[in-house]
Order: sequence, then structure tokens, then C-alpha cells
Amino acid sequence: MTKAAFVYDDSLSRHVLRSDHPMRPVRLRYTYDLLQGYGAFDRDNSLLVTPRPATEEELRLLHTPEYISAVRSFSMGLSGYDPRRFNFSAQGDNPIFPGMFDAASLGTGATLVAADLVARRQVDVAFNISGGLHHAEPDHASGFCVFNDPAIAINHLVAQGLRVAYVDIDAHHGDGVQHAFYDDPRVLTISIHESGRYLFPGTGFVTELGLGAGRGYSVNIPLYPYTGDELYLWAFMEVVPPLLRAFAPDVLVTQLGIDSYHSDPLTHLQLTSQGYIAAVSELSRLGVPWLALGGGGYDLGAVARCWTLAYGVMLDTQWPDELPEGVLKQQGLRRLRDTARPEIPAHVAQDARNYAEETVAAIKQEIFPLHGLG
Repeated sequence: MTKAAFVYDDSLSRHVLRSDHPMRPVRLRYTYDLLQGYGAFDRDNSLLVTPRPATEEELRLLHTPEYISAVRSFSMGLSGYDPRRFNFSAQGDNPIFPGMFDAASLGTGATLVAADLVARRQVDVAFNISGGLHHAEPDHASGFCVFNDPAIAINHLVAQGLRVAYVDIDAHHGDGVQHAFYDDPRVLTISIHESGRYLFPGTGFVTELGLGAGRGYSVNIPLYPYTGDELYLWAFMEVVPPLLRAFAPDVLVTQLGIDSYHSDPLTHLQLTSQGYIAAVSELSRLGVPWLALGGGGYDLGAVARCWTLAYGVMLDTQWPDELPEGVLKQQGLRRLRDTARPEIPAHVAQDARNYAEETVAAIKQEIFPLHGLG
């Protein structure tokens, strides 16, 4: 029986970036409530684990001392640093908010707690839904992300002599994690996302395949807007499982953002809960220690439903479609799984197919041979 851990505390969900900001940490609480309603934490193979803040030494596994100091200063309302130097602004993606340092360090610490549970083989998989903040760079915030917990955790694992595969299924390119390991063959990064031609951060093309000893260890699968389940899963299956098998990691780290969902307000991919969970299920089949992280997702009901389904995959269980009584019904939800697929015009679907086929062909030509794949 698979043993899984869910790292959560209500304090992870209480901060507010800005009243009109699309990143709403309350989505973490909605997910926890839904899982609790299904009795997910009452099972013998499920551990509910309390997080802790990351230490400054741990934050320095990626971030510069000056940046860490600036985030702490901004969080306290001090004015010793210019926010613009670190990509913070009142009305932009990265606002300064009260308690910012504490919130960001707790989310990062939650990922490190999960990483240690997996590395020590105390569980088969650990899920930190507050993690997956993959855009932050060593010296600045980016894309709603203050500290880059996936990159910090991967550095923590690599320091233990482990080879790590990182797979990012967020609709946005996992640029910060890619940059952190761009020349490192001990870490394979794979990101499947809406093309940077159409979506932030404007990166993540097939030609970004790593440098030096890391050439071929940075893999990007950009997709056309309005790509739906079938085509998404075709591209995923053509690239991700073969590369993971060839790389044979000691640990799998996944960023499971669900802003690829068809009604997400910030993106244009057209996944349903079924398409999303099919990808998560495929990742679970690798059978190596698995650190799973959250990520993007701005349709709050879809986030709660899809991350609940994802934790079901980790527990090897199927939740019933009928929602627990009183849980999340205030969000207008009726069933756990989708019952309809979005309509994609035929000409758009054809453009998406052409784009995906070109992407996969380029990866097989440029990257597969570097891993001994034909």
C-alpha cells in the first residue's frame, strides 16, 4: 500500500497578496477542507504533517543573502531597500504584503519537510500544495513567487547525492527551476506548458535545452493555446515517460499547477479534471520516491477538486464524485470530476495539433539522442 503525506497547516492559507490579486492562498484551505470531507487524513496510509519555516541557510540554497534580507525588510514595512530592484511593486504581479517573509518561508519549509520525508523513505510520496512557486529567481521575485521552493528542495536533495527529475505541468513555463539547473546533468527538468509566445514568462522553447554538461537535461514542451486533453496527453506521453525512464532518477519532484484548467482566468489551455489526473497518474507510475508540489491555479473550485483528485492518486484511491455534505458547495461545485469538455473550434484544434507535433518532433530530434533514445 502506498504511503502518502500531506503537508499543511491553516497558517499557509491566511495571507492576502492584495485584495484584487489572482493568487489567493485560501484555495489551499478549500483543498484541505475537501480532502478532510472525504476522510483522506483518517486513512492508515495517509499522514497529515505540520510544516515549519525554512531557515535562512536553507533559503540560501538558491537565494542571495541580500534578497533574503530585502524580503524580510519589506515584510516588516521597512524602507531600507528599493522594491523595484527585487521586482516588487504595489500593483504588479509581486506586491509587498504584511507577513510576506513568514508566509514565503513557511511554504518553502513545507516543501523541505516533504522532501525529507521522501528522501528518508518515510513515505512514498509527500504533497505540499502550498509549494511549486517555480518563477522566483536567486535575486528577485517573479510571477507571484517570492522564494523558489522547488529549486531549493532540489538543491537540498542533490546535496545528498541524489539524481532528481523535475516535471512541471503548470500552464506557465517553470523558468526559475530551469535556470537553477541549466548546466547540471544531475537534474533533469521537464516543463509542459502553454507556449511562451502567448503566455508569461515568455520562455520555455524547445531550443532551451541546457548548457555544457547540462545539455539535453532541460526539456520544454510548449503547446498552443486551447490545447485540450487528448492532444496534451499525447505530447506528454511521447516525451515525459521515455525521458524519465532513460534518466532513472532517485527522486521525482513534480509541480502540479492546475492553471492548465479550461476555465482558468489567466491561461488558455483547455484541460479537464480527467486530462489533468491522467497526467498525474502517469507520473505516479514511475515508482520512485515522489515529492509533489502545488503551483498555479486561479479557478479556486477547480484547484480544490483537482488537487483532491491528485492526492487520491497518491493514496491509490478513488474519491466518489458526490461531494461531501456541505464542503465547498458555497463555491458552486456539484461534482468532483468534470462531466463535460470545453468546445474547441476545429480550426483551432488543428493549429494546436500542428504545433504539438512540431514540438514533439523537435524534442525527439534534438534531445532524445542525448539520452540514448532513438
